[in-house]
Amino acid sequence: MYIVQIASECAPVIKAGGLGDVVYGLSRELEGRGNTVELVLPMYDCMRYDHIWGLHDAYLNLWVPWYGGAVHCSVYCGWVHGRVCFFIQPHSQDNFFNRGCYYGCDDDNMRFAFFSKAALELLLRSNKKPDIIHCHDWQTGLIPVMLYEIYKYHGMEYQRVCYTIHNFKHQGMGGVETLQATGLNQASYYFQYNKLRDNFNPFALNFMKGGIIYSNAVTTVSPHHAVEAQTSEFGCGLGYTLHLQKDKFMGVLNGIDYDFWNPEIDCYIPHNYHWDDFEQKAYNKKALREKLMLGHGDKPMVAYIGRLDNQKGVHLVHHAMYYALSKGSQFVLLGSATEPAINAHFQHEKQFLNSNPDVHLELGFNEELSHLIYAGADMIVVPSNYEPCGLTQMIGLKYGTVPIVRGVGGLVNTVFDRDYDQNLPPEKRNGYVFYQMDNQALESAMGRAIDLWYQQPEQFQKLATQGMQYDYSWNIPGAQYLEIYDWIRHKW
Repeated sequence: MYIVQIASECAPVIKAGGLGDVVYGLSRELEGRGNTVELVLPMYDCMRYDHIWGLHDAYLNLWVPWYGGAVHCSVYCGWVHGRVCFFIQPHSQDNFFNRGCYYGCDDDNMRFAFFSKAALELLLRSNKKPDIIHCHDWQTGLIPVMLYEIYKYHGMEYQRVCYTIHNFKHQGMGGVETLQATGLNQASYYFQYNKLRDNFNPFALNFMKGGIIYSNAVTTVSPHHAVEAQTSEFGCGLGYTLHLQKDKFMGVLNGIDYDFWNPEIDCYIPHNYHWDDFEQKAYNKKALREKLMLGHGDKPMVAYIGRLDNQKGVHLVHHAMYYALSKGSQFVLLGSATEPAINAHFQHEKQFLNSNPDVHLELGFNEELSHLIYAGADMIVVPSNYEPCGLTQMIGLKYGTVPIVRGVGGLVNTVFDRDYDQNLPPEKRNGYVFYQMDNQALESAMGRAIDLWYQQPEQFQKLATQGMQYDYSWNIPGAQYLEIYDWIRHKW
């Protein structure tokens, strides 16, 4: 099969969050299964050019229709860790991708509307005929709209679109100017409720809604989040649209890269280990304590790795720290705050706890240190308010670091409570789950985990090694996406 992925990110060359990891990991898995995969990306001035090999001219005179004229673009081709990537560089006074950032500009909607138009124009002008166009998030939501309203009449009638939503919170909004710029034009047609009109603002076009309605298949990043998006506030206003399109909407769990996140081969940890020699993990705990100048002794270590914001349940992260200390545990935090007030709060806590030998707060992000924390900690807490998929708990499982998670999104699909999960036999359970957003719920799960560590260490080790044996690589999601691609090729 010939697959073209169109996205605003691809790790490690363009990475602002989990989207980049997914685009790269899925592409590699699909290619490893014998498919031809190409990626189309914006050519940002601030991307990691040191991760691109053999960058060369691919299509120097791409003229992209825009408003009443056309914008001249150059297209370059290079390899990002083995993946073939095409980078679109517009030569425009709008400077679409020369901003020193990926996102956060006032005209983001127009920047990515242009990118979507340019990506389709590249496929048309270079005579590429992929079986599947796989688009991601609001930035590419207009691609299926333009494909089926414009480009299918110019020789692209056989291309099928899979559209993956990674975060419903950001949906992309536009107005009449978006239609004029892209050549869609007919405002009375697209402002209909069953087309692009936003569900709550009759004067706005919703890019993500357009992607949902016009694509052949819509996915989100875990089965449970697919249910949440249709039935709760986590759909961020698109629940009814998803319900109407439920026959083509499903959840596919993200995978993680076991070439990078794997204690057997991890080059960032001093002692590699496997579930068969789990005792080696203790040497990483010792190394972590020495690095962070924590006290040694017979105590469990609880960790938190991730952003410090409301999505991640920051108030519960704070409570987890003090509860762990009250239960005779150590606590290590690695994360950066997204808001000044949250940052100031944790800076204060860092100073207040500075002399405590059982706690360390690392405010920022350090890739190397994150590996050592995963390898050294006994438990990792993930108390998210919402979590479409979540990678932290899957990495924790691979490293034998027992996850303590809130039962939302992809956390429900990956972590199964040792004491209460009746759907799996005890030998298949791998962590602890709580459901409410209050301190008592968190304490109930953390308390059970810490008590097991102290009172039944052999049972705790058994739970940790059971988690290590789960396969959350891209192997299963890759097969599921190929089934979806086959389905839409033959259904439509």
